[in-house]
Amino acid sequence: MEAIERAICKFARLRSLDGWYYRIDKKSLDARKEPIVNRFRVSLQQEAFDVQPTFTPSKSSNSDTAVVVGFGPAGMFAALQLLESGIKPIVIERGKPVKERRRNLVDIFRKQEVHIDSNYCFGEGGAGTFSDGKLYTRSKKRGEIKQVLQTFVNHGAPDHILYEAHPHIGTNKLPEIVSEIRATIISNGGEVRFNTKLTGLDIDDAKINGVVTNQGTIKTNHVILATGHSARDVFKLLHKQQVAIEAKPFALGVRIEHSQTLIDQIQYKCATRGDYLPPASYSLVHQVKGRGVFSFCMCPGGIIAPAMTASDEVVVNGWSPSKRNGEFANSGFVVEIRPEDWAKFGKDNPLGAMQFQAEVEKRAFVAGGSNLQAPAQRVNDFVRNKRSTSLAETSYIPGVESVDLRHVLPPMVHSRIGPAIQHFGKRLKGYNSNDAMLVGVESRTSSPVRIPRDRATLEHPDIKGLYPCGEGAGYAGGIMSAALDGIACAKQVAVN
Repeated sequence: MEAIERAICKFARLRSLDGWYYRIDKKSLDARKEPIVNRFRVSLQQEAFDVQPTFTPSKSSNSDTAVVVGFGPAGMFAALQLLESGIKPIVIERGKPVKERRRNLVDIFRKQEVHIDSNYCFGEGGAGTFSDGKLYTRSKKRGEIKQVLQTFVNHGAPDHILYEAHPHIGTNKLPEIVSEIRATIISNGGEVRFNTKLTGLDIDDAKINGVVTNQGTIKTNHVILATGHSARDVFKLLHKQQVAIEAKPFALGVRIEHSQTLIDQIQYKCATRGDYLPPASYSLVHQVKGRGVFSFCMCPGGIIAPAMTASDEVVVNGWSPSKRNGEFANSGFVVEIRPEDWAKFGKDNPLGAMQFQAEVEKRAFVAGGSNLQAPAQRVNDFVRNKRSTSLAETSYIPGVESVDLRHVLPPMVHSRIGPAIQHFGKRLKGYNSNDAMLVGVESRTSSPVRIPRDRATLEHPDIKGLYPCGEGAGYAGGIMSAALDGIACAKQVAVN
């Protein structure tokens, strides 16, 4: 900060900042040419800056309630917005609070045991709690974006997320933050019920009358369905109750992992990045045979994590701690999946994409052999159609098994990953190093189901009072967009 203050004084022609206040509005990295520089946009004035906007929940009455299904980013921010509107949120979450959830995650590594309702996808904070905490979004709702970011800061997130071009919180800090948000919801009259699983919707005359759970029935005329992209039982439940849903395209592939030092050298074009440059990242996209192949959820200094929600599947994801100081860099490396790919499950089957996704995950489990090991292959061996005789070190703790990934990945996926790797290797020298690893499968990139809703009211077109929301419903893709969608649905509950 001293360097920033000296730069401000020099630019503003001030001897010191005594009597002045400054605020960093934006920070970005310009690595287009040497020297690489950090750029800052700063506001300077002689009076204290106003506090950034955030939620101002008021104590809710019990007369008007709404049930929020799922306590991920969409559910959390929906609950906060309901409180601001004077509506009592009753949040039901199938999983456990963060502290208990941590113990279940340890079981994945130590016992190779997956708890179906408490894992990397389910539990307090949803899949985002044990993720990198990336807070990127393409949304144009700048005011609400600031509101969401400030809410995270008010609950313990570092204030640099307010101005960084690509803010992230880190998996080591997110658990405490989501617990603090829960405390805010409860202290203002809301409820959060853990270990409470949706088992049915009470629908009468095309209207919501309540929800049925493993803990009993809750009466309400408003349900925000924010279950996340891995709640397959909820998708099946909706289909069984003849609630209209539809199969949705998604993306599927692997995680690609390099040493962070190599990615730094590739991106910064220097031997070491030094103290003032962050761990380098990348974003890649290429068209192969008419389909997009792209990097996804790139995690500098991170690890590959086991994201399965059942004991007979292998699913991988990635996350980073706040400092992003790990040895490895990993990223999803995925291919577009289209309706023709899941045609064998039925052209008009709304669960077809989900069933296709599940089939690949089960194949990965079988290929891994046992103990939740993931099928893996060196990058150059994959390109050469050769099973790896040895594997490089990887961050995936359950371990990896040498497998020809063409026996795991569907043809429309593996036939495009190889050419894309070769293409990126020409752009980024060393990217297709044989020390790099492919670890499978990365399949939970987005929901394979969309739950339709009216564009104006955000209600399901056939059921009044049902609000499909967030990633699981097909309307978000990450923490920020899910949070914004939760806010939008809660606002519609207040006016409908």
